[in-house]
Amino acid sequence: MNRRLVSAIAAGVLAILGAVLLVSYVNNADSRAMANMDPIEVLVVSAPIAQGTPAEEVASSVTTQRLPKAAVGPDAVRSLAEVAGRVAATDLQPGEQVLGARFVTRQSLERFGGIPVPEGYHQVTIPLEAPRVVGGTVTPGDTVGVFVTLDDESTHLVLRKILVTRVQGGLGATQPNEGIENPDAAPVPEGGAMITMALTTDQAQTVAFSVEHGSIWLSLEDSTVPQDGTGRVDVRDFY
Repeated sequence: MNRRLVSAIAAGVLAILGAVLLVSYVNNADSRAMANMDPIEVLVVSAPIAQGTPAEEVASSVTTQRLPKAAVGPDAVRSLAEVAGRVAATDLQPGEQVLGARFVTRQSLERFGGIPVPEGYHQVTIPLEAPRVVGGTVTPGDTVGVFVTLDDESTHLVLRKILVTRVQGGLGATQPNEGIENPDAAPVPEGGAMITMALTTDQAQTVAFSVEHGSIWLSLEDSTVPQDGTGRVDVRDFY
């Protein structure tokens, strides 16, 4: 083997070795630089996530990435367990970090947006004080009983299994989290509420008449509530 061929081979080997060393140095430099930035592992959206998608269904649409601490957004999510039981509050696009604030309870998502109304039904909204709405706990999707008290001093459960489609109003808590005897107690609602219900024509007339000429209380009903008829209660029955 002549000297020129040996020299060429040696030069090629040195070039390859130099390239490998350079790449290794650059990678190590990136790692060192990242280490100096206090990297944090967070979840990043890798595929579109639609509004209302439960957190339990987005695992295939997110990935874990290490980002410099300075680049991590507030309330960044590191595990889907942190937002378990919640749904996406808005559409999430690939590349954005998964933030806890972007996931809310389905109840809070639906409270103001409402739920679909069955075809052929009226939507009627009535204003009620919080105590008349089960302490402000009625939310879209609930079914309620409608109790009506008229000016003749009689009370009657006039409607059953009425679908609530929307809730608006001051049902926020006024009870602070600190400085109270029992911080785990249910918060006290403030103000009143605007309750929208899905009603047939006859039911809508009943509700409108009741609002104009009497007062209304709503009760929460579930599937186990008896559907038997109820009698009218007046002053004579009460005493």
